[in-house]
Amino acid sequence: MNSSPKKKIIEALKDQQAIFGDDLFEEKTNLKKSKTTTSEKEKTPRESSRKTTVVKEPVANSLTPKNAVKSAWEKSESLEQLNNLICNCTKCVLHKERNKFVFGSGNPNADVMVIGEGPGADEDKQGLPFVGRAGKLLTDILKAIKFERDEVFIGNIVKCRPPDNRTPLPDEMDTCIPYLKKQIELIKPKLILCLGLTAAKGLLRKKDSLTNLRGQVFEYEGIKTMVTFHPAALLRNPNWKKDCWVDVQKFRKLYDEVN
Repeated sequence: MNSSPKKKIIEALKDQQAIFGDDLFEEKTNLKKSKTTTSEKEKTPRESSRKTTVVKEPVANSLTPKNAVKSAWEKSESLEQLNNLICNCTKCVLHKERNKFVFGSGNPNADVMVIGEGPGADEDKQGLPFVGRAGKLLTDILKAIKFERDEVFIGNIVKCRPPDNRTPLPDEMDTCIPYLKKQIELIKPKLILCLGLTAAKGLLRKKDSLTNLRGQVFEYEGIKTMVTFHPAALLRNPNWKKDCWVDVQKFRKLYDEVN
């Protein structure tokens, strides 16, 4: 059965927000800012210069005071140990409807981490990240830039599926991100690739459009980080694949430079 017109409109708005950011939905007082975003989008890849932005984690985002006693999971010395200590987490409402906790998967010593938004229905059933249609596309994208899936580590901003695949709420992300940060600390990747605006906002704490974030090189805790489209968005809008290809080629080039 075909999707209802209402559902199609909702999906289209989600995709537009993913590209143009919150500016698209703000009041006319921000029209000037939206026009700036559009002009950035119209630049060719050669015209857009790559710059490095040092991203400092806000103090308010740290859920554990410096002098606080660390929880057992914070003392984990391996991904396996960390998974065992957090897999039954009930700190936010997302645990109530989950089938399986999606910790992440891949090489525990990976040079590259790929970070998405959150588990979908297929991931919730299997307990693994990116295993549905979007996962297959991600695997193909990685192969296109000479990465095997088991070479990298794949995770998400939140580890439990949001109802109806909605975008994770800010408090849900803030609750779960410390787990992701611990994974990054243990894996020690050289590069991070954020898939989609939610992943970029969650990790980099940047309130900007995907258009403006793409093509730039940020630093998260000294780790070079880039942003591109989420594979699910590419499935809904295949015309964006060309822009994604530009992004991941830059990412591969950056990887070769780092190594």
